[in-house]
Amino acid sequence: MIVSGRTLRELQPIKPFCERTKFNGMTYGVGPAGYDVRIDQDLIIPPGGFVLASTMEEFDVPLDMIAIVHDKSTWARLGLAVQNTVIEPGWKGFLTLELTNHNPPRKWWGFWRCDQEGVIAIQRGTPIAQIIFHKLDHPAEQPYSGKYQGQKRGPQPAILET
Repeated sequence: MIVSGRTLRELQPIKPFCERTKFNGMTYGVGPAGYDVRIDQDLIIPPGGFVLASTMEEFDVPLDMIAIVHDKSTWARLGLAVQNTVIEPGWKGFLTLELTNHNPPRKWWGFWRCDQEGVIAIQRGTPIAQIIFHKLDHPAEQPYSGKYQGQKRGPQPAILET
């Protein structure tokens, strides 16, 4: 079952928790069936580029929920993909997002170059992704306790364990 905005208001698993608000023509905050988060950095992503970014919001996912990160449609139509990360029951911290600019570089005289065309610039505070919470049929027996628990603000690199 997808969790409603009403239930998200009651639980407030995200801090700061905001009602639906507009910034740069895009919405963030609680919606009818999810929550749209904002980016915490100014970014310039060249065509074909990949970057890590952080949300301004901090998460505390209840044990009876799981959340999925989804693209916002405006960004998707501009060629920006936000990888569909899973946020496990019991996970706490600031979310690191993986962003890819799918616009191709322009080709000139037989070599590839990044021109202004296809570059995606994102201002800090801009809505970047939507989070859909799903209710589990039973609370998780153990909360998430992996290597990304308690993730700090700011984009965090992958942790490769041997």
